[in-house]
Amino acid sequence: MTEKDKMILGKPYMASDKELQKDRLEAQRACYRYNQIDPKNYKERKALIRGLFGETDALFCIEQPFYCDYGFNIRIGNNFFSNYHLTILDCAPVTIGENVMFGPNVSIYTAGHPIHPEIRNTGLEFALPVTIGDNVWIGGNVVINPNVNIGANSVIGSGSVVTKDIPANVIAVGNPCKVIRKITDEDKKYYYKNREI
Repeated sequence: MTEKDKMILGKPYMASDKELQKDRLEAQRACYRYNQIDPKNYKERKALIRGLFGETDALFCIEQPFYCDYGFNIRIGNNFFSNYHLTILDCAPVTIGENVMFGPNVSIYTAGHPIHPEIRNTGLEFALPVTIGDNVWIGGNVVINPNVNIGANSVIGSGSVVTKDIPANVIAVGNPCKVIRKITDEDKKYYYKNREI
């Protein structure tokens, strides 16, 4: 089993592996090119992302700049939008559903390191997947840590650090991120707090 296989399967691996170094460099170069494209050249931007990601659908927009480790582990559903400065450390699979929106400065980290310094100093790493369901809104400056699932229709408030799974149909905020309430039909009446539509 290669180090790349181990990485994708969530097993401990060595990131210094030559194949992984090559893959990361290719992704860095692709991100560099993407971030230099004139913003009005939407077709070129989309084509580059389609070539970098493991899977995309018809409609998506990722504002520049964007950064990732590999690209091939990222899958986005239809009608995905990300604001500025999205960072995805996709050492493990990152799966994003349909109709998902990210605020600026969202970071998804699948990568991790052992707690004990002697083991950590060997260069051993691990990566665990992140899954985000359909119709999710992630606020600005949110960090999503490894091995997290966010359920469909949920909202993650700005500045949250998501360390554990978040169920569907809830609003969750904080560091660490916690559910504060369910989303109900009553929420259809308002566009912001108590401001009626």
